[in-house]
Amino acid sequence: GFVVGHAGLYQALAMFAVAYFIIGMTVLSVCAIATNGALDAGGAYYMISRALGPEFGGSIGIMFFLANVCGSALYVLGLVEAVVDSFGIPPGQKVGTGVHVLPQSYWYELLYGTVLLALCLLVCLVGASIYAKATFLIFLIVAGVLGTILVSFFATRPIGVPIRLPHFNGSETENGSFTGFSLATLRDNLGGGYGVDYTTGQMMSFSSVFAVMFNGCTGIMAGSNMSGDLKRPSYSIPRGTISAVLFTYLVYNLLAFLMCATCNRTLLQKDYGFLRDISIFPPLVTVGIYAATLSAAMSNLIGASRILYALARDDLFGRALALAKKTSASGNPVMAVILSWLVVQLVLFSGKLNTIAGVVTTFFLLVYATVNLACLALEWASAPNFRPTFRYFTWHTCLLGIAGCCIMMFLISPVSASVSLGFLLLLLLALHYLSPSSTWGYISQALIFHQVRKYLLMLDVRKDHVKFWRPQMLLMVQNPRGSARLIDFVNDLKKSGLYVLGHVELQDLDALPSDPLQPQQDSWLSLVDKLNVKAFVSLTLAPSVRHGVRQLLFTSGLGGMRPNTLVLGFYDDTAPQDGLAQHPAFTIAREEVPLGFPPLRAPDAPKLLSPREYVGIVADALKMLRNVLLARQLESLDKAWELRRATSPPPAIHVWPVNLLRPDSARYADTCSLFLLQMACVLNMARAWRRARLRLFLCVEAGAMPHAQEEKLRQLLKDLRIQAQIQLVPWDAVTRLHWQSPRGPPGGPAVEEEEEEGAVNFPANTTQVSDEYVCAANKLVLEQSPAPAVRFLYLPRPPADTSLYVLYLHQLELLTRGLGPTVLVHGVSAVTSTQL
Repeated sequence: GFVVGHAGLYQALAMFAVAYFIIGMTVLSVCAIATNGALDAGGAYYMISRALGPEFGGSIGIMFFLANVCGSALYVLGLVEAVVDSFGIPPGQKVGTGVHVLPQSYWYELLYGTVLLALCLLVCLVGASIYAKATFLIFLIVAGVLGTILVSFFATRPIGVPIRLPHFNGSETENGSFTGFSLATLRDNLGGGYGVDYTTGQMMSFSSVFAVMFNGCTGIMAGSNMSGDLKRPSYSIPRGTISAVLFTYLVYNLLAFLMCATCNRTLLQKDYGFLRDISIFPPLVTVGIYAATLSAAMSNLIGASRILYALARDDLFGRALALAKKTSASGNPVMAVILSWLVVQLVLFSGKLNTIAGVVTTFFLLVYATVNLACLALEWASAPNFRPTFRYFTWHTCLLGIAGCCIMMFLISPVSASVSLGFLLLLLLALHYLSPSSTWGYISQALIFHQVRKYLLMLDVRKDHVKFWRPQMLLMVQNPRGSARLIDFVNDLKKSGLYVLGHVELQDLDALPSDPLQPQQDSWLSLVDKLNVKAFVSLTLAPSVRHGVRQLLFTSGLGGMRPNTLVLGFYDDTAPQDGLAQHPAFTIAREEVPLGFPPLRAPDAPKLLSPREYVGIVADALKMLRNVLLARQLESLDKAWELRRATSPPPAIHVWPVNLLRPDSARYADTCSLFLLQMACVLNMARAWRRARLRLFLCVEAGAMPHAQEEKLRQLLKDLRIQAQIQLVPWDAVTRLHWQSPRGPPGGPAVEEEEEEGAVNFPANTTQVSDEYVCAANKLVLEQSPAPAVRFLYLPRPPADTSLYVLYLHQLELLTRGLGPTVLVHGVSAVTSTQL
């Protein structure tokens, strides 16, 4: 009567259509989730938490608990309103007459609500079985009352109904009319005629009437809330819920039409209990109203208690909800029932039904939207295990349900909707950072996998362009205990590119009962988390380190995301130091993660690979057109101290873009030099290294027009948008040692040098460089002060003759000896662009 009286038939039918459209879409999602596996206590909370994860589940669980609590209070207040309407002392009278003996005031109505709520509490404390019996009895009563009302519309003759309304100086009386079936009455009630609600004194509107009406439709979750108490929830929930929705929708529409055709607007707006006046047996209507509202109040109270119990059992809020875990001998969560009752009692202080209707509706709509979101996420994730036996849904129905809920939330009350969403967001963030990890499975992982696969297929390597080149690193790590700072350093070098930690285990799978790498995977992933580096982990078994690195270079990555740069630690005789044990990530919080890795190699223990094999790995990478970085003494780099020290000048990055082992071809614009410049610039762009300054060293000889060379290099840096200080370094004394040293390998002529960077035949310049020259070049680099945080040096190609690999490595060791943190760089791909 309230809805039809204010909104008229057309708008009432539109409200029912909108409400049941939202409810229908949500029911389809509920049925799909309910038939996809075993359900436990908690209903919608259980569905959402197991589908979307603990953050969404916990936050929506609290919202749904509050919705049921407020809903229970709403129905109790509605019952109080009905009781007072039937038995209350009329306004303006001090003494009651006949059955009108109950005093009316805020505190008396609060007392009546408390007594009725206590009755609901007693039923819920006994358990779900007595509740089920009570609700079935109530269903029979309500069905009988409904039948009586339908008969009354046809059997009752037209009558006038006096309506006594409260007024500021007593009461006033208006006359409503039951006209019987009348075309004139129907025509008058077709359009809207919003007036003042006589219980609150507030002007009604479409949104406020819809908010009150929608609360009469929220019982669709009553069955799912009892999921833990049902024998076959996946069977009972779809059938019971769909039947209830169809039945109530038909009854609401039928009643709306009958009321509009038989009752004038005054009767509908001014007397919400008019059905008693037109019924052929008025007491039965009163009993039906009491029974229906009492059943709804109990349903919401027991639903709230089951949600609270499920939240407590999942330990998402720790000790805050520990009390709600306690159950009776029969398994009834009595403490959850009592706590829910206390919260409902607090809500009763709001006093009037329509005051909290908007808040309750907003909460329920938010829960329904999230149920649809859970089903939509499961459908979009396309996981093979999402196989609900209920198939009458698609992602379109889920999306329509979400859109409908969100639109109606903001139409009803923009303020309530905004506050509810803000509260939900706070709960989400709190649970994300504070709740323990769960074993329920995270739908986010399934969705991420689905999207990543799709976008990887779209990432076409044939469309790569140098403008959008980025480093994609494969860092080979023998033991993370000795490589913690190197791992962190390469993380700064990746510039949002792919970063893979590679490890080779020297074992033969044929001789092993199972894969030995699987138990190690968790230790490596925990290491990545603790060091806070954005890296993947790739482990492999191989008979030798060289074969293992080849495997990783061939197989690491996927599609267009494959490593283009190999990073190796330097091969020397330095005893490895356990940098992981002293790393801040493990010293601040006493973690056991480092214990998952074996102890470091003893200084006198044999190495896993020979010098020849090490240089062979570099040669293999260059053959496979991978850039190569060799990092020496990076474990001595204290990045935090270097970059935060208050001394002036700021820390520096020294860049030597000339091949110091090949002074007869000292060029600054070849592919390798440009790649070296790019890597130094990338490091400088990292947030932690922005204070550092690039210093570029230009080696010049007397009579070679150094200023012209400097200007040319400065123009190159300008074209590449690289900010760097250029410093001229005379090296006549160094190059003189090169030209005076014996030329060519012993007993044979000098080998022809190959100028082309990408050639298969490597230059054999190694034998033409003396140790004396290399030591002089090392001294030249070392003399440039102040000492930098890190140096970038040009890495020449390994010689074509594999017998010279050891000599080549010896020269690299002499060149970088005592330089501190140094990165030797060799690039094979064009990585710089001057285009837009």
